[in-house]
Amino acid sequence: VQLQASGGGLVQAGWSLRLSCAASGIAFAANYGGWYRQAPGKQRELVAIIRPSGFTVYGESVKGRFIISKDNAKNTVYLQMNSLKPEDTAVYYCNLKHSPSLVDYWGQGTQVTVSS
Repeated sequence: VQLQASGGGLVQAGWSLRLSCAASGIAFAANYGGWYRQAPGKQRELVAIIRPSGFTVYGESVKGRFIISKDNAKNTVYLQMNSLKPEDTAVYYCNLKHSPSLVDYWGQGTQVTVSS
């Protein structure tokens, strides 16, 4: 199982970015896809989750600004991040949670830096 995250970078406040997470060896269609982030000195926190059904859950700090989606044909989960704020600066990690066993798989992390 491999998760390959991409799309991070350095942007100004108010700009947008889209992260992608491509999976191999396991399908997002049948499992939970998600994004988490970790800022320096802070614990890893939930950003968004998308269930096999397509139902989505968001962390409070990103509601209304971020959108998680998936393309089952491409086996890829996306995170559209709009109206970015400096406090969104973190390493973003792609996650796949196996639906029956709840085993977690993690991508390598991609840095998002938002300047004020």
